[in-house]
Amino acid sequence: MYARAMTDTIRIATDRLSAELSTFGAELRVLRDEQGRDLLSDGPPEYWTGRAPFLFPVVGATNGDVIHVDGKAYPMAKHGFARKSEFALVEALPDRATFRLEASDASRAQYPFEFRLDITHRIEGTALRTEALLANPGAVPLPASFGFHPALRWPLPWGGARADHRLIFEKDEPAPIRRIEPVPGLVLPDPRPSPVQGDMLAPRDELFVEDAIIFDRLESRSVRFGVPGERMIRVEFREMPLLGVWTKPGAPFLCIEPWQGLADPVGYAGDFRDKPHVIQIAPGQEGRFMMTIDIGG
Repeated sequence: MYARAMTDTIRIATDRLSAELSTFGAELRVLRDEQGRDLLSDGPPEYWTGRAPFLFPVVGATNGDVIHVDGKAYPMAKHGFARKSEFALVEALPDRATFRLEASDASRAQYPFEFRLDITHRIEGTALRTEALLANPGAVPLPASFGFHPALRWPLPWGGARADHRLIFEKDEPAPIRRIEPVPGLVLPDPRPSPVQGDMLAPRDELFVEDAIIFDRLESRSVRFGVPGERMIRVEFREMPLLGVWTKPGAPFLCIEPWQGLADPVGYAGDFRDKPHVIQIAPGQEGRFMMTIDIGG
């Protein structure tokens, strides 16, 4: 392993798909099809500059922008600190790259635990597979959440208007959804009716005035995005139990976000370990989180 002095961009590719990755946040920055057409947001600053950040050690906002561990409050920004951290480049090959973030004095001031987070991006055929391995080298259980946050172009460059795009779930999704209060972004206690009709969601700007649509009783572990009858993108997330769908009204992207974790419930003041959807990794063990973006549909 070695660390770079400055943020680097790593390109991985096959003849069917290419990606550009940054050591800053280990983030996917560019995703292109076999004809070089962009499939990922270019981060328009008037809406949101992210492309596909990783959410660690929290997903979403925390009550008062802190987490509580053993009676002590630690500052914690929305979505955690990994997305604004410089990762070390562990391996770079033509079709895959691995990045690493480890506990430091800076991370311990926000999150008082030892950890090692390895993120590997790998292209296989028409698919970009991303695996995050979270290891606990410490002596106590490691509580954590983790999330993916890719912003896909809306509309995609394969035909059809923005209004014609659909999210098609692997299964019907009749269960109620969750919403968050816009400020400070905590989970509201009362569920809302699902906007999914059978297995299909028609994304509309008005659905996102109240921020993300959150599926916390999800049956599906994959969704397809695009215009029915045209080429579509499939996002698969077998190990991830929750899903957020988000954009800002009018923005040229739609975020499809598999999560292991959620923003704090309104009024939550408990220990981080006890927060809903936080997992705990035993000393010497690893947690694995995976997402696949397949442009073959």
